[in-house]
Amino acid sequence: MSGTLNKVMLIGHLGDEVKIHYFEGGGCIGRFPLATNESYLSKQTNERISNTEWHNIVIRNKGAEICEKYLSKGDKVYVEGRLKTRKWQDESGTERYTTEIQCTEFTFLTTKKESEGNASNTTVTAQKPVAKPQRESAPEPIVGEDDDDLPF
Repeated sequence: MSGTLNKVMLIGHLGDEVKIHYFEGGGCIGRFPLATNESYLSKQTNERISNTEWHNIVIRNKGAEICEKYLSKGDKVYVEGRLKTRKWQDESGTERYTTEIQCTEFTFLTTKKESEGNASNTTVTAQKPVAKPQRESAPEPIVGEDDDDLPF
């Protein structure tokens, strides 16, 4: 394979509202932080450990406007794009580098309210005892009936 691939796929929660900046030519750019979580069981302490990784998402034009309108802090979203590192200068003139995900596709998964609602519904349902339905027994086949009208 002679080509290369720069592709990122993330599912996470918004860490803040979408910040959008409009340009003179009519274009715009939106930015928001996305948190992804990883948890595992420590073999030494037998304790559950959780790590959060933060990603800077950048989205342009119509996609940025849609995200600003419908996404809010805590919402779960699927983001697909590519990694891009850019260089910039801070106030003191020091060169800084930032790695961002340039979003090309996204899908809204759940809002923060839906996630909280599903979590509370799940715990409520889990506490209710569930009665198993009684199965009716199937009738016993009758042996010895005349099977002459069968096609085979």
